[in-house]
Amino acid sequence: IRKGRLAQLQQQQQQQNGGGGAASGAGNQDEQRKQQEAEARASILSQILQPEAADRLGRIRLVKESRATEIENRLIMLAKSGQLRAKVTEEQLKELLNAVAENNERDGTTGGKIVVSRRKGGWDDDDDDLLDL
Repeated sequence: IRKGRLAQLQQQQQQQNGGGGAASGAGNQDEQRKQQEAEARASILSQILQPEAADRLGRIRLVKESRATEIENRLIMLAKSGQLRAKVTEEQLKELLNAVAENNERDGTTGGKIVVSRRKGGWDDDDDDLLDL
């Protein structure tokens, strides 16, 4: 975390001293800031997750990025508050995923629920005649 923060401060200092074009600099700064935030998140997660748990989180990200981001945010929050005593194992990550799923289900914010509605009555005898054409 310290190395990431130090690199971030050095880049900010270089940008302030360098000046440069205002229009392209603003877009470039936003891009650099986002990249630095992503690197900081990755650094924190690599410190608090065991490799198996990190792999599982990566696979979850491939399927549903919003769920992975939500889990990452919770893990980072737990780490910053000092509630994590050791690296998170894959089993602990599964428990956290189940807790989040139950919480979303309770709140009604599943978002991924599929509802199949079928037509009442099914096939009529008249429908069979259409197949003979």
